[in-house]
Amino acid sequence: MKTIRQLLERSDYTLLQGDLDTPITGVEYDSRKEQEGRLFVCVVGENSDGHSFATQVAEKGAAALLVQRDIREEYPELAANPKLSIILMQDTRIGLAEVSASWFSYPAEDMTIIGITGTKGKTTTTYLVRSILEKAGKKVGLIGTIEIIIGKEHIHADHTTPESYLVQQYFDRMRKEGCDTVVMEVSSQALKLHRTRGFLFDYGIFTNLSPDHIGKAEHKDFEEYRYCKSLLFRQCKVGIVNCDDENWQEVTKDHTCSLKTFGFSEGADYRAKDLQLIEGKGFLGIEFQTEGLVKAKLSLHTPGRFSVYNALCAIAICDHFGVEQEVMAQAIAAAKVKGRIEMVPIEDHYTLLIDYAHNAMSLRSLLETLKEYHPGRLVCLFGCGGNRAKDRRFQMGEVSGELADLTVITSDNPRNEDPMDIIADIKTGISKTEGKYVEIPDRREAIRYCIDHAQPRDLIVLAGKGHEDYQEIKGVKYPMDERVIIEEIKKEKGLA
Repeated sequence: MKTIRQLLERSDYTLLQGDLDTPITGVEYDSRKEQEGRLFVCVVGENSDGHSFATQVAEKGAAALLVQRDIREEYPELAANPKLSIILMQDTRIGLAEVSASWFSYPAEDMTIIGITGTKGKTTTTYLVRSILEKAGKKVGLIGTIEIIIGKEHIHADHTTPESYLVQQYFDRMRKEGCDTVVMEVSSQALKLHRTRGFLFDYGIFTNLSPDHIGKAEHKDFEEYRYCKSLLFRQCKVGIVNCDDENWQEVTKDHTCSLKTFGFSEGADYRAKDLQLIEGKGFLGIEFQTEGLVKAKLSLHTPGRFSVYNALCAIAICDHFGVEQEVMAQAIAAAKVKGRIEMVPIEDHYTLLIDYAHNAMSLRSLLETLKEYHPGRLVCLFGCGGNRAKDRRFQMGEVSGELADLTVITSDNPRNEDPMDIIADIKTGISKTEGKYVEIPDRREAIRYCIDHAQPRDLIVLAGKGHEDYQEIKGVKYPMDERVIIEEIKKEKGLA
């Protein structure tokens, strides 16, 4: 238990009414969970305003309200409540982050915190870093798009970066578990909504930037998207950035940290050269040499230039921890990430992989990379999510039609839309090309079709779902893991 004064010890605020020495039993931002004696933070969201629940939580026994506007005239019953303290701050999202950090006694200060931002590569890089550091003897917690890892516990993730209270709660649990390091994905939305305020990153990482997450409830334009990414470099001690990306100087323009760079550019602190594609039975990879601050020969069991960028980034981070090069090489070769160019063994004469590519940009990058291996055929299976912009469907259809030898159009997460309407939009895009396609709405049957019709040296990509193990239809999430489906088909065909 802490007092209001203790919770706000690092914050700028004004006490509108009440007593700063009031004891607080907890911090809450969801009115449905408010309990007696807690501090309720009135967060302003996209669809609701926490201030409108102020009277309701006060009736439940809230000891204090954290507000970003004086609501006493709006709700006079609050002003008449002698037991209620009201504290005014400029932004309650910042307030929630700072109060949460204080409530858990600043756990980030007892660990080394690594934050990774960028359009692509965040997830893979977090797992690479965790793999290397754990092989070097560190105990590493992870917060990311797929899951939160605390010791042996794996928790399903709902957001790339959780709400600030949850971030601090996870940090606290990691500290208690004995973690000395945390590696986490930091989304532009999280930076925009101040989910990572209340602590300082030891290392801030920039992978790359291209137009994405632009639209209603995300970012109004690319400039805002880029600006939000830049906020990380005013909240870290050391910045490590991809200097091959054309946006890196804008992203670090007003940085307050020291900077190191990675890439293929001659001036990069960590550089890659002499790339060589490697492949085997049902396997694709790449070998390369590093120069600059780390000199080593590395082999990756994932394909493509973007895999090299992810590895370079991980090397740059782990070099700051003094990890030996041999340890880095072994960990990078062994690391695997669910749903990120994840190769699934099935038969030796063709290659099958699962990837999260779910927009035109990521799909193009993936397919162009795979074409470099000169497969017999490049087969791309994908669908598009419902209740999302139609442009994504047109663009993905056009990209697959342009680059794949065969596109298998199917369903993804139709949500509240008719899957056939989504498929029709994809076909509009693919019709701009001369690409061949088949249409199989049932995703299970579409996967079965790809396996049944596989030809020697085919490279088959199941795109869009990645790590997801469900399909959302009419508001209901049904279990559907592509790995399970593949295993079922293998057993039916006598391949298991």
